[in-house]
Amino acid sequence: MDTHIMSSEQKFTEETVLWLKKHSPKHLTFAITRPEHFRFSAGQFARLGFRVGEHGYIWRAYSVTSAEYDDTLVFFVILIENGEISAHFAQLQAGDTILLDKTAQGFFLPQRFPDGRDLIMLSTGSGIAPFLSMLHQPEIWQRFDTLALAHCVSYRNDLIFNDEIAQFAEHPLVGEYVSRLRFVPMTTRETDADTLHFRLPESLKNGSLSQAFGLNFDKEHSRFMICGNPEMVQDTFKTLLDMGFAMHRNKLAGHIILENGF
Repeated sequence: MDTHIMSSEQKFTEETVLWLKKHSPKHLTFAITRPEHFRFSAGQFARLGFRVGEHGYIWRAYSVTSAEYDDTLVFFVILIENGEISAHFAQLQAGDTILLDKTAQGFFLPQRFPDGRDLIMLSTGSGIAPFLSMLHQPEIWQRFDTLALAHCVSYRNDLIFNDEIAQFAEHPLVGEYVSRLRFVPMTTRETDADTLHFRLPESLKNGSLSQAFGLNFDKEHSRFMICGNPEMVQDTFKTLLDMGFAMHRNKLAGHIILENGF
């Protein structure tokens, strides 16, 4: 999802920032207007951009966090120090315009699994974004008996979606299924009584995540989706391979689907 240049204006629309919330100096969520013909599936990403100079553009891909049926598009951004596009986001305010690629992309989709009972969603940092979108969809709650979400961050203050996740109990479309959700917040550089204190690969190896979820992981029932920084994704993927799980491919059903969130 590296920054890149796109030259043809026919490939994007210009949208308006409707609201913006700064959770911390580096955590930002915001909503933009949604073009009438923009379609995406929960788990996909959209490219957002800014004009640079007279003829240039800067782009980066971000997973949509809002529901497929929402009238607006919501995104979660973690600002990177000295990041080229982060500098643009740091100055963003409600009423500003932002560029939106007309086509959503990505294959990080739970419906790719043809079977499975328990969906285990493993995320770090902004990698939680596609899972938030998925959890707004009634279909995923109806499809799986258990939705187990882990969000691993450095510090407790980075867990900015805990309240939003708790509010799924009141959601008009999925609230009735909320007993199927198991959420485990994790911190790696800070300890307290409410979070697990391991990196995701270690928590799989030592069994602490399975215990925290109250869920046994096995090839018949468990389906894993992993999204976050590339190092975590690869380490977690390798750990699951060592545990006997396999990558899911279109022609060969497996247990794991990956997405690099950076």
